[in-house]
Amino acid sequence: MINLRIRIARWWRNTWARIEPRRRLRIVEGDSLPARLPRRAIVLARDDGEDWCVGLRCPCGCGDVVELLVVPEAKPRWDLAVDAKGRPSLSPSVWRQKGCRSHFWLRRGRIYWCR
Repeated sequence: MINLRIRIARWWRNTWARIEPRRRLRIVEGDSLPARLPRRAIVLARDDGEDWCVGLRCPCGCGDVVELLVVPEAKPRWDLAVDAKGRPSLSPSVWRQKGCRSHFWLRRGRIYWCR
């Protein structure tokens, strides 16, 4: 029974990834994220032309804020790429070690769940 629930949950996440609206990038000035993040946007904190961090609400629905450093000196750090249509991609994948333990990729504004 539990195995069936897990399979249904994975199917739903993968189906939703194909039909959900793409996430867009919003840029804010300052070296930190705003206190309240938009529900479906990726927020980039930029200070004096230098990118500091990317923030988003966890896509699993738990409501936690995921903050990822993009500063070259940081460890770990993520690379942010934005295509011509303004759709963000992150590399490497995001794997939360605490809380909901979500593991996903952000590619061209869409969430792709890892198994």
